[in-house]
Amino acid sequence: MKLNLYHIILLLSCVAVQAQSELNLSTIDSIRNRLVRNETKDSVFIAKEYYKIGELYRKSLLCDTAYYYFHISEKIFRKYNYRLETAQTLYGIAACQNHNKDYVGAETTIIESLTLLNELEDIDEVNMYKAYNYNVLGIVFDELDLYDESIRYFEEALKLKEDLKGDFTRSIGLTLNNLIKVYRRSGNYDLAKEKFNETINYKDLIKNYPEVYVLALGNYARTLFESQDFENLPDLYLRALHICDSINSEYNSIIIHQHLAEFYDFKNNKDSALYHAYKAKDISEKYNNDDLLKSLWILSEIEDSDKAAAYLKSYIKLNDSLQKAERAIRDKFARIRFDTQRVEQENRQIAKERMWLLIISIIVIIASLLLYLVIRQRNKNKELQFIQEQQQANEEIYNLMLSQNESIEEARALEKQRISKELHDGVLGRLFGTRLSLDSLNMNQSAEAVKTRGQYIQELKTIEEDIRKVSHELNTDFVSGAGFIDILKTLVDTQCIAYGLHYALDYDEVINWDAVSNKKKIHIYRLVQEALHNIYKHAKAENIKISFKLKNSVICLKIKDDGSGFDVNKAKSGIGLKNMNSRISEIQGLLEINSEIDKGTTVRIEVPID
Repeated sequence: MKLNLYHIILLLSCVAVQAQSELNLSTIDSIRNRLVRNETKDSVFIAKEYYKIGELYRKSLLCDTAYYYFHISEKIFRKYNYRLETAQTLYGIAACQNHNKDYVGAETTIIESLTLLNELEDIDEVNMYKAYNYNVLGIVFDELDLYDESIRYFEEALKLKEDLKGDFTRSIGLTLNNLIKVYRRSGNYDLAKEKFNETINYKDLIKNYPEVYVLALGNYARTLFESQDFENLPDLYLRALHICDSINSEYNSIIIHQHLAEFYDFKNNKDSALYHAYKAKDISEKYNNDDLLKSLWILSEIEDSDKAAAYLKSYIKLNDSLQKAERAIRDKFARIRFDTQRVEQENRQIAKERMWLLIISIIVIIASLLLYLVIRQRNKNKELQFIQEQQQANEEIYNLMLSQNESIEEARALEKQRISKELHDGVLGRLFGTRLSLDSLNMNQSAEAVKTRGQYIQELKTIEEDIRKVSHELNTDFVSGAGFIDILKTLVDTQCIAYGLHYALDYDEVINWDAVSNKKKIHIYRLVQEALHNIYKHAKAENIKISFKLKNSVICLKIKDDGSGFDVNKAKSGIGLKNMNSRISEIQGLLEINSEIDKGTTVRIEVPID
């Protein structure tokens, strides 16, 4: 709804411009067509259209209406930080203020525009508006009779314009004319003449922009008049009038007629003075009240007493009305600024409230997120603590298993020693006595007795050797250290049955597990358990191979499966793998995992015995 309202206002504005002044109809139609087509719907587009309408009003000297449109566009440009467009609009506002003789306001606005332009990149468009601002600032100080400041700003404008790319001949000519005028008004007639000579050096100015050349020529002629140099007068004035007639520039002829009236009055040529004075008055009535005011003043000076008094009275009346109108326009400008500031203050208050609402919302969201993270982390810590406690419980169970196995092995060793001792000290002793008794029978010298005794003695020797061998084997702890392998066999067998896996276990019997600390045994047991769990959970394998080898006092464990495999470089490190790395680190071992997709996985673990 807001954009539609803007469009309606703009269309009505275009109609108003068309109705109130003789403007370029094609420009009005162009603005109307763009709005009807609705080429864009952003506020900046609307501001640019307002600016164009304001420029049309300003060039038609309807500066109070132009000020309204400039002011609205300037606020939109400023809101969206369009600094160049803001500076351009401020220049338009300053030009309107200068036209309505609000010189202090114009000076303030120009300084603000120049401040914005000085912050921008030094390009032609920026320098062009700097020059325009300096030119208006020079006019302001000229009207305030601050001639030195006026000259300085005109010179700045001229310097910038001469460096611009493109055809700025007309704009340069206008600034040179302003310099001729301010030098003349300040009494520097030689410098005024010098600037006029600079002007006529621009051949393109005289040829292409005669309306500007007329202004310079008129100011130069006035300079000659004020400096009492009448040699080329009134020819220069008449030449200027001829140019105005040739280009139909009736408005620019007003000041020429005024200057001619004053010149002929000075020369006591009253008829010619009155002719040009009335001519200036008649033309100025069509255009500008300021020119009319000047024409009335000249007539009050030239005419006879009664008519002079009437024109003086008209002059005073018009002057009073102009002052009131200017004051009303300045008040109107002030009201526009006040209303805009009030709306801006309300908008700032709304923006402030929205900002606080946004801040509070963000704080609530962040607080909720932090609370969620705290609760989640607390639950995660509890889960990790439970896992840790479970691992500790498993280790305690394993330690109990090892302790029980050691007790069994110790009892088994004691029982072996008892049986060995019984065989050695009991049965073997009795058999030895029997053998001695049989030896004593050798006294019987019959051939059959000797043969029989020999057979019994030989058999007794055989029994003795067998018993001695059994005794020796029982007394030797040939299964020493085999308990840990049994535990591992039980683990692998139980897990593989549960997971539906086929396994092959290969190990070196030369590994002295008694030389391995319980801590390392526990970690090896857990590593095998975790590896089997990972194979079941991730690998989708059917067969596994487990081997224990001893190389240079290092136990080399290898677990290989025929599962799906994975990309080692891209795989995420889960809690299981982290636990395996942690265990390897505690026993100063080495863990290596090799895997290829669809080719299985191999886990290699090395644990030093010492």
